[in-house]
Amino acid sequence: MKCVICKLGETSPGTTTVTLERDGLILVVKNVPSQVCANCGEAYVSEEDSAQILAEAEQMAESGALVDVRQFTPA
Repeated sequence: MKCVICKLGETSPGTTTVTLERDGLILVVKNVPSQVCANCGEAYVSEEDSAQILAEAEQMAESGALVDVRQFTPA
């Protein structure tokens, strides 16, 4: 797919790190499968993986944790 940010590069399979922050809580998820632009490095995460990460962030918020760093494991 053509990158929507730089409009020059094509994306290819790779991984990225997703960092979410809300109300003082920080969740870092490493090695998330994504499509990465060869030109600018912008990463695109699938809708399914994004939904999973957001659900994990909600669980983290409910548990009272302030910072969590984890590896991505597909559902």
